[in-house]
Amino acid sequence: MAINIRYIVDDVERAIEFYRDLLGFTLEMHPAPGFAALSKDGCRLYINLSGAGGGGTAGGRPEPGGWNRFQVGVDDLDSLEERLRSAGVTFRGERVSGRGGDQILVEDPSGNPVEIFQPH
Repeated sequence: MAINIRYIVDDVERAIEFYRDLLGFTLEMHPAPGFAALSKDGCRLYINLSGAGGGGTAGGRPEPGGWNRFQVGVDDLDSLEERLRSAGVTFRGERVSGRGGDQILVEDPSGNPVEIFQPH
């Protein structure tokens, strides 16, 4: 049984470009305007428009944002950070250096946080 992540987005096309072109995800399927599935290193990411139907509407209207996030591990945080800044990606604060490594939070085009992490 796989573990998958679902993010609610404002614009599926922009989210595909962000995850595929900037973070190296592979587009697995995009069967409808309100949904796409991408993957990277065994992680499957489902992106949905808010209100596009399915179980995502249970318990109220979902919306992007918040602080829950998933982590993308990288070997060279400096070069990816430079590339993301050049692409106009929004950052949440500055880089943090901890015991295990360095991290920085970025937002996808809908405001969902993604942690970029480089271990020491």
